[in-house]
Amino acid sequence: MNSKVTVNSYAKINLMLDINYKRTDNYHDLFMIMQSVGVYDTVSVEKIKGRNIEITCNIDDIPLDEKNIAHKAATAFFKANRIRSRGIHIDIIKRIPHAAGLAGGSADGAAVLVALNKLYETGLTDDELCGIGVKIGADVPFCIKGGTLLAQGIGEVLSKVKPLRKCFIVLAKPDVSVNTGKAYSQFDEFGKTHTPNQLEMLKAIQSRDLNEICSRLENVFEQFIEVESRVQIKEIMRANGTLGACMSGSGPTVYGIFLDEASAENAAEELKAITNEVFVCKPINKGCKITHIIE
Repeated sequence: MNSKVTVNSYAKINLMLDINYKRTDNYHDLFMIMQSVGVYDTVSVEKIKGRNIEITCNIDDIPLDEKNIAHKAATAFFKANRIRSRGIHIDIIKRIPHAAGLAGGSADGAAVLVALNKLYETGLTDDELCGIGVKIGADVPFCIKGGTLLAQGIGEVLSKVKPLRKCFIVLAKPDVSVNTGKAYSQFDEFGKTHTPNQLEMLKAIQSRDLNEICSRLENVFEQFIEVESRVQIKEIMRANGTLGACMSGSGPTVYGIFLDEASAENAAEELKAITNEVFVCKPINKGCKITHIIE
């Protein structure tokens, strides 16, 4: 029986994010093309005596109680599998900026589910883990599977599409936070002025035409979410040769896609004058990766 499992859980960006409509259950029907990227949190889950779920984290402003999505994930896992010996310690090393539109919290929840499945040898498939994960967050199923996927429904209906070609991705998070709930409320109030061309983006993805994909990057939240310095960030990215730049999720992080590493690094260096949360990474073909098991 395993006693400790460590998982790297990857951030995501939205190559396209469209909101189709508000559903009768108050969720929103979405069309998203999501991409895992090489910025990750490291989550370790260890069995301990007792029945408590304990959480530690390397940064201060993360809740360490049942408000943390990692705690919710563990609780949901134990309930789904009728496990009573629930004493675990979850340690989170955060590198993904939080409240950033990069699914940092969802990535941690996904990592906990993947780790517990290994720790308790429950043998659940990714789809079964996704079934538990969607109850705690709409991005959790994507963060379990990862890669390049079309996400529909509230984000839980995942379909494989062709992987993104090799490229370099610069992430720049302005020093502000966006509340996702409030962002959706603004959509409910104002609607959208333009609908992204979903079909043409899917065609570009399936043909793996990076230039065409980057010409179609679009996020409807940019139509009604004001993020200070977003325009400036995009200008710096364009000046350094980005193929396309867009906001991820409900923001505020803006990403740019580059063909070569030197251009990406140059853009990142310039962006550090605006924000200290800048990353250069690559597309990743998975959502979670088990890196260490102690039996």
